[in-house]
Amino acid sequence: MNTSIIADLKYENSLDFAKLQDKNDPLKNYREQFYFPQIQNRDVIYFSGNTLGLQPKNTQDHVLNQLEDWASFGYQANQYARTPWDTYHEQFAAPLAKIIGAEASEVTVMNQLSVNLHLLMVSFYRPDKKRYKILCEKDAFPSDQYAMESQANFHGFNPEDAIIMVSPRDGEFCIHPEDIIEAIENNKDSLALVLISGANYYTGQIFDMKGITAAAHRSGALVGFDLAHAVGNVNLQLHDWNVDFACWCSYKYLNSGPGGIGGIFIHERHINDRSVPRFAGRLGVDTVLRPKREKGFVPTATAEGWQLGALPILLLAAHKAALDQFEEAGMDALITKSEKLTGYLEFIVEEINSTTRQPFEIITPREHRGCQLSIAAHGRSKDFFNKLLQYGVITAWFEPNIIRCAPVPFYNSFEDVFRFGEILKSID
Repeated sequence: MNTSIIADLKYENSLDFAKLQDKNDPLKNYREQFYFPQIQNRDVIYFSGNTLGLQPKNTQDHVLNQLEDWASFGYQANQYARTPWDTYHEQFAAPLAKIIGAEASEVTVMNQLSVNLHLLMVSFYRPDKKRYKILCEKDAFPSDQYAMESQANFHGFNPEDAIIMVSPRDGEFCIHPEDIIEAIENNKDSLALVLISGANYYTGQIFDMKGITAAAHRSGALVGFDLAHAVGNVNLQLHDWNVDFACWCSYKYLNSGPGGIGGIFIHERHINDRSVPRFAGRLGVDTVLRPKREKGFVPTATAEGWQLGALPILLLAAHKAALDQFEEAGMDALITKSEKLTGYLEFIVEEINSTTRQPFEIITPREHRGCQLSIAAHGRSKDFFNKLLQYGVITAWFEPNIIRCAPVPFYNSFEDVFRFGEILKSID
């Protein structure tokens, strides 16, 4: 029996080992708190939490409570619902602040990710003839690329000139951290904004957000992060890292449902800076002035000052169900399990590589990852992915041959990883 030691745990490729780890897992009971899709009357091995998280079983109760309050109170639910709708959103700042490493005043929930990214670029992408360039990673998620292109166009700049993309080196999948820092330094006189994913959706690479922020500020640029694949997945300390802004979705690792409510972070030094432009709306007005309904926008002194219109209560209810689990489990415990579980997946894949006709290549860097492993299935087509699905494994396939696997610590188990390995061997 082959063994390996990763993340302070001696791994073994056996069902007994996997079951023992699950038995001793302090988070094991959370698995029963989620619904799993079924294939052939059996729970699937769900490794797609980095695309859409599973539904917590108590989500329905949270949403139904709001529907009942709507039925019972109508408009007056704003004041008389079990949690009054007028202030319903205020309960999210503190738990989200723990997840992203921020002050509660720096966080709020609103909109979806791309909407928020545009709104934040209104505030933090303020180009002039000298400083107008945006630096990002090559092959950022398409919606981010579209946002940057359209923002550059809106300000009268050619995106081909205004957007600097840092690429992996020839023959490699991931970007060297020092190459990002070098690109910032080389463009320091023309750089207005650094806008990079916290985690690249394709490779699963976690970027050095602290180092990138420091380098951007040395160059005179502002810096923001799209945290879609990082929030709820890895350790974040946005306030201490001095990040200017960030935004995220809640339907991946935060398990808040398809199209779930997004969130934003704005560092406290910007919140009360009246020179920072923004689009204004009723919910962003100072809470004392809001009932007066007078013209003349005076923002509230928190990240809520970037909110616009009415918040979607049903989406917030689903978000509340998920965040309650994060509050109870804690990010430290989730990250500890994630490191061990992802390490076990890496071990199992390498075990298979010792016997398979054509090895699988893990392209996600061990030193810079969360719970996602992106695996290049060389010599295999999408038929291989479809076979995995037939055997009850839900992953995500990206051309030409990348399978993204995310063993999520809330609901995935060591036995899931072991069974995945057995299926990989059986269909190879």
